[in-house]
Amino acid sequence: MISPLMPNYNRADLAFEHGEGAWLFDTAGRRFLDFGAGIASSSLGHGHPHLTQAIAEQAKRVMHVSNLYRVPGAEHLAQRLVEASFADSVFFCNSGAEANEGLVKALRKTMADAGQPERVRVICCDGAFHGRTLAMLAATGNPKYQAGFGPVVDGFDHVPFNNMNALRAAITPQTAGVLIEPIQGEGGIRPATMQFLRDLRATCDEFGILLGMDEIQTGMGRTGKLFAYEWAGIEPDVMSLAKGLAGGFPMGAVLAKERVAKALVPGSHGTTFGGGPLACAASNAVLDVILAPGFLDEVVTTGQYLWAGLEKLRAKYPTVFTEVRGMGLIVGLKCAVPNTAAQNAAVAEGLLTVAAGDNVLRLVPPLIVREAECDEALARLDRAAQHLMPAMLEAAK
Repeated sequence: MISPLMPNYNRADLAFEHGEGAWLFDTAGRRFLDFGAGIASSSLGHGHPHLTQAIAEQAKRVMHVSNLYRVPGAEHLAQRLVEASFADSVFFCNSGAEANEGLVKALRKTMADAGQPERVRVICCDGAFHGRTLAMLAATGNPKYQAGFGPVVDGFDHVPFNNMNALRAAITPQTAGVLIEPIQGEGGIRPATMQFLRDLRATCDEFGILLGMDEIQTGMGRTGKLFAYEWAGIEPDVMSLAKGLAGGFPMGAVLAKERVAKALVPGSHGTTFGGGPLACAASNAVLDVILAPGFLDEVVTTGQYLWAGLEKLRAKYPTVFTEVRGMGLIVGLKCAVPNTAAQNAAVAEGLLTVAAGDNVLRLVPPLIVREAECDEALARLDRAAQHLMPAMLEAAK
């Protein structure tokens, strides 16, 4: 008999009752160090007093009114995001996939308004992950995710990641723009090179097409800057956000320059729940913390400390880990053993991580972790690696 919950997840047999900072406690009272952060979403960790207070106070007043009316919290949040980014205007929604859908619609509508309705195609990269809707499955381009869901939505072309020659060759008179992750998260913590991003900006300008950045996983301080595109010294035309935007509360956003934003006139796009009072209260609280002086500098410092420790682990266990990847607090360990085995071994040591593509173990802790939590995570990974040594795995068979 089928479970009341549909069987589309392979859930670990863990149920968490409460959390404190970077720690989660399950229903059996066991304590786990959370270096998965709800897949890079719990940006301030668990039970953060400022975030939980903002949510509780807003819930007492009003949770939902719809976008038939003004939402002062959304107006305030949009202004803050505009002031802290390249954007002139913001659309709020509920998730990353929805944000990317809005982004692609905005690309196409901008071109149609400019008298080029034939420009509907979007160039994406091999190894990308942009979401689970039908259109975003096509943008992702991974046959594993597309199998069984019928014809693939047309309008997306794929090129190798970090390959500018291939990307330029893919541009046609039907191309509206490019959609790219500055760091491929689900694809294996694979960063775009700074030169590739700079050349990408110049190429989009050269061909008169638009640059869209998927910063669902890299945005909101994850790399040590508020947005990852800042490291390359460029600006996109439009960008998607979600995950850490509201610290784990469901929230997505599309940030755009005026040329793109003005294409979404009344009736062209919408959402029932997006940008509601409760979500915006949470997101404003997250911004309060992340934009505080010195916070992002601490993310950079902690990320460097974690990276150094992971490099020592890689050198100590070369038959288990072969490469460290990433930036800031989005870091991956390329595994020589199955990454699912590494993930399970880490869980056995009380450490939560997330598997990613290219056989990578993903470490995306809350942004509030510091050296003490990193030391604890490294010690637990060390113990996990001991059990993952090929001789140990063979003996366990």
